[in-house]
Amino acid sequence: METLVQRDALARFGYALSDTTRTQILLSLRSGPGYPSELAEKIGVSRQILSNHLSCLRGCGLVAAVPEGRRSRYELADPRIGRALDDLLGLVLAVDPSCCPDAETEGCC
Repeated sequence: METLVQRDALARFGYALSDTTRTQILLSLRSGPGYPSELAEKIGVSRQILSNHLSCLRGCGLVAAVPEGRRSRYELADPRIGRALDDLLGLVLAVDPSCCPDAETEGCC
């Protein structure tokens, strides 16, 4: 039986993945914790943009900030998130290009 909590968690996960920057952050953290400056450089965005997306991901409950002195490192809030991303990456989809011609930039259908 599906619960409201499960639907909410899936909606938050879907929302997080709907943006390429947030997706890149989650994929980067899949292999281990990271620091904002390193993540920004790796992904190719400004630290301010990265900070905004990390705030969103924290609010969705997908990443956690771990204080280390004057810095914070970020990690996936639950190891199952990384495994879910691995499963999603393993999917092979039969895509109809006429349905979602600009799916990467505008969202699908």
